[in-house]
Amino acid sequence: MSTFLDLPPLGAARFAAIEDQVAELLQTRADVIVTQGEALLPLEAAIRSAAHPGSTALNIVTGPYGQTFGNWLRDCGSKVVDLAVPFSTAVTAGQVAEALAGRPEIDFVSLVHAEAATGNTNPVAEIADVVREHGALLMLDAVASVAAEPLLTDAWGVDLCVIGGQKAMAGPAGVSAVSVSDRAWERILANPAAPRRSYLSLLDWKERWTDAGRTVLPHAPAQLEMLALGACLDRIEAETLAGTIARHRAAAAATRAGVRALGGFSLFVPADRDAAPVATTIRTPPGVDATALVAGLDPALPIQAGGGALAGGMLRVNHYGRAATLDTVLACLTALAGLAPDADGVTEAAEAAWTAALAG
Repeated sequence: MSTFLDLPPLGAARFAAIEDQVAELLQTRADVIVTQGEALLPLEAAIRSAAHPGSTALNIVTGPYGQTFGNWLRDCGSKVVDLAVPFSTAVTAGQVAEALAGRPEIDFVSLVHAEAATGNTNPVAEIADVVREHGALLMLDAVASVAAEPLLTDAWGVDLCVIGGQKAMAGPAGVSAVSVSDRAWERILANPAAPRRSYLSLLDWKERWTDAGRTVLPHAPAQLEMLALGACLDRIEAETLAGTIARHRAAAAATRAGVRALGGFSLFVPADRDAAPVATTIRTPPGVDATALVAGLDPALPIQAGGGALAGGMLRVNHYGRAATLDTVLACLTALAGLAPDADGVTEAAEAAWTAALAG
């Protein structure tokens, strides 16, 4: 314990170097601000910086975070158009294009890349093309997708890209980051309602840190969390980003193949193309309460009941970060197989899918 407490202060140069590592991970040349809090901090900061009374936002709802974004946008005085799809699917670029065509005044779009809570993922590249053609800003919640699937911030034209370290990155939850494009800065600078002298202020960070040359930190950093973020970025670099993504893809494929081999259970997100690589959600058999089922499992397994209205009938197998391994997937499937009426071939199916995914 004293080793952690007695570390020398984290300097501005090390802080800036970690920001640069985040920028490389996001494949962006835009400004990156590492925020000293969980990812809800930059998500709310991005919305409150870019949204304002008189603006109109398209809020894409494919899970619970989309619902939260809509509430924040309304709090900012924006007119909000919600595009909601069933949580067991993904939104399509065609649906987004239709929504934008019907409301040409839309100037801001909020989207979640992968929804760990519901196990779905959205086709950001195609959606971003549509948003860019319309001329709106795109804010992307990539907390669950970063390091688990491709995230090409600049190539796709994402204006505000928010990440956290606690899922596929296998890092800390106490720090997060947002990249801000030049178009987004123009919008924020022109917004008189953008937070200033506030923990939610991106403009304060821009003026006091980024534009000032990143030589003097504006306040004491969350030192241990920042060092942990740097360590997990180093680990991703050592494995390679492509390797980390492949491992998550294989974990998802193996889990889904195993669930299909289980009798009684079924996939909450049926289509593989809509499935997130960080978590697989599963419908429990009729009459089986998910919360009660999880209570009887080994608490070390990354299995939990769904949240809210889904708590009774949905399980979530989290295979992200350090849990994105074949051994962990097999342990989860073995636990569920003991509750299934017919579970022959589960291990074989999962192992074959893992191998095929890595080979592909």
